[in-house]
Amino acid sequence: QVQLVESGGGLVQPGGSLRLSCSASTTVNHMAWYRQAPGQQRELVAQITYGHKTNYADSVKGRFTISRDNAEHTVYLQMNSLEPEDTALYYCSVVSWGSRTSWGQGTQVTVSS
Repeated sequence: QVQLVESGGGLVQPGGSLRLSCSASTTVNHMAWYRQAPGQQRELVAQITYGHKTNYADSVKGRFTISRDNAEHTVYLQMNSLEPEDTALYYCSVVSWGSRTSWGQGTQVTVSS
């Protein structure tokens, strides 16, 4: 079992930026960010391997950047040029070296004028 602590959400205007953080209690293999808007299914936003290989949803490519600090067991999501459509509850997800999946509580991102 891996404990996760998420932070960085908030209210921003369109075109603004936010940086989400997710810290794990121990070293983990795969790390990812998901999001879920009201009435929508949960969507994979970005993912990163232990070796820093990344993938992004087409809707955020070029605007969001996922990164990680393996020494601190922390994954980040830098979100630039935010749009109202980015409004959602953002969840951190990690997979341990024992192939167990853990989820964060979620942090709210709201983009509105």
